[in-house]
Amino acid sequence: MESELKALAPQPVDQKPEPDDSPLLKSDPRTPEPETQTQSMVSNQSIEEMEKKCAAYVRHDRYGTMGREELAWSEKLLLGLALVFLVPIRVVAGMTLLVIYYVICRACTAFLAPNREDEQEDYAHMEGWRRAVIVQSGRLASRVMLFIFGFYWIKETSKDDEVEGLLNNETASRDLSEDLERAGAIISNHVSYLDILYHMSSSFPSFVAKRSVAKLPLVGLISKCLGCVYVQRESKSPDIKGVSGVVNERIREAHQNKAAPKMMLFPEGTTTNGDYLLPFKSGAFLAKAPVLPIILRYPYCRFSPAWDSISGVRHVILLLCQFINYIEVTRLPVYHPSEQEKEEPKLYAENVRKLMANEGNLILSDIGLAEKRVYHAALNGNISMPTVLHQKED
Repeated sequence: MESELKALAPQPVDQKPEPDDSPLLKSDPRTPEPETQTQSMVSNQSIEEMEKKCAAYVRHDRYGTMGREELAWSEKLLLGLALVFLVPIRVVAGMTLLVIYYVICRACTAFLAPNREDEQEDYAHMEGWRRAVIVQSGRLASRVMLFIFGFYWIKETSKDDEVEGLLNNETASRDLSEDLERAGAIISNHVSYLDILYHMSSSFPSFVAKRSVAKLPLVGLISKCLGCVYVQRESKSPDIKGVSGVVNERIREAHQNKAAPKMMLFPEGTTTNGDYLLPFKSGAFLAKAPVLPIILRYPYCRFSPAWDSISGVRHVILLLCQFINYIEVTRLPVYHPSEQEKEEPKLYAENVRKLMANEGNLILSDIGLAEKRVYHAALNGNISMPTVLHQKED
């Protein structure tokens, strides 16, 4: 979901990237060419040294950092058996489920025009039985898809003990429960593309996605039913709000109207190995609305479901070859910002981040997407790096 949070703080097309102030990519004013700097950095540092700085992106499972580790014969045998017997079943079952849900979405949206505003289009603002069928069947289909991928059980923990104590009073229960339901956005750490399936099975929220997703077969219509906000590379009109404006409007709408779809945002901007929490982008907190923090972890023995330094195709194949996968979910109480936090989105974002790290036993890391790209380039043996790798997202 890297495109998601780029869009929350868009820059003009002709704007030059700001210099990176991160430890790994700190620019030297005496160095005129950023590319030369990257070459020197990569050549002078071993992979081991880089992994200490980029610990949030390092894999530790049996398949190695990029899923290319030399395996024992017993492991190769297990992989071979899974490729022959397990993977085909899961692929067929998954595709069948996807087609079935697509047909449901097509039937529920038949003869209806999508809601169009600010170069966006969605079916998430429908009302009545159509919306109910899309949401309930979508949640069920997402849970079944996770089951097909080997997530037979999901351990969920809710840290709402103090809130539950307040709900013992019947009057307080009615008022407070309504208030808790009005979080404008769900904030989650980002470990894998599987995060999306879990959140769809749990609350069926809207996501930020690339514009190209809307044109994909099957998935395009489903994304519109989710109410995805599509990233626009260029605005056709100065009156267009932009993705940041649309997202903030959606968050405020969900906070004020419990029937409106909530926004699901990954403020880290990229995936990690699940043990760390990267700096949060402040775009998700500009709406000044309460947020619901959720922490996801994927315990593993052989293969980590984290999507950090491994290619998408290899990751999917190895995931499908693993018979059992696990998800642990920790739900925190809705976080209501103080007046100071409302006026200072960066403070709001940092306080939520620290809370999630503390409750989820996650390690705070100061690196970001730029360091991840350099680390991946080093793993692939690419010494010469494009200038864009020096740009650090705000």
